[in-house]
Amino acid sequence: MDSAELKERVRELRAEGRSPKEIARALKVPPSVVAPLVRALAAESSGDDREAELIGCWMSVGWSNGLGVDPSRGWVDEAPDADGGMVSVLVVRRETWDRLAVAGFLADVYCTGIKHIIGPDSLNEREMLRFREFFFSDYKGYQEVPLDLARHLVFGADAYGQSVGIDSHEEFERVSPILGDPWEGPSAITFGREGRPYYVPGAYDDPQKVIHLLRRKLSYDEFDYEV
Repeated sequence: MDSAELKERVRELRAEGRSPKEIARALKVPPSVVAPLVRALAAESSGDDREAELIGCWMSVGWSNGLGVDPSRGWVDEAPDADGGMVSVLVVRRETWDRLAVAGFLADVYCTGIKHIIGPDSLNEREMLRFREFFFSDYKGYQEVPLDLARHLVFGADAYGQSVGIDSHEEFERVSPILGDPWEGPSAITFGREGRPYYVPGAYDDPQKVIHLLRRKLSYDEFDYEV
C-alpha cells in the first residue's frame, strides 16, 4: 500500500485502541514505520483536544503523601495521610453535545512515572459517572482538582520516571494532549518518596527488569525498593 493508504489504516487501528506495536504487527511493517505516523495523527488531533471544553478533572486523595509541593500553588490534598505513591488522575472534556472524552492516568509518583493509561474513551454523562466511581474504587476517595495540578503531576511524573531510567509509557504521547498545551516544565512537585526514588513492584511488573533499568542511571545507594 502507498503512504496515504498506510496512514489511513494506522488511523483506523488507532481508533480501535491498538497500540503502535499492535498496529505494526497487524500491518506487517516495522514499528519504526508506524511510530512517525502515530505521532503525526496525534499532532493532527491535539488541537481539538486542547480546545475542547474541560468538564472536570479528578485525582485520588493522598496524592501529595511523600511528595514536595510548592506551597504557593495553593493545591490542597483532602486526605494527605492516605496511602501515597500511586496516584490516579481522570480528565474529562466535551467531545460532542452528548459525548465526553474520558482519559485516565495511573502514576507511580515515587519512581517509575506513568504506569497505565486508559482512553480517551467516548462516553455519555451517565457512563462517565459510573466509570469515575470504578476508576477510583481502590482508593480512600477522590477529589476534584484544577487542571494545572493534574498537568504538573502527570507530566512531572512522566519526566521523573524518565530521569531515573524508565521509558515513557508508549501511549503517553497520544493521550497527553487531553491535558492541554504541550508541557514545558519544570513541575512544581518534587517526586520520589521524600525526594528519593522508591520502587514498589506493581502486579504486572517484572521487578528485576525495573531494577536493572534503574541501575543504568542510579547506583544502589541512590534509590530504595521493595521486593
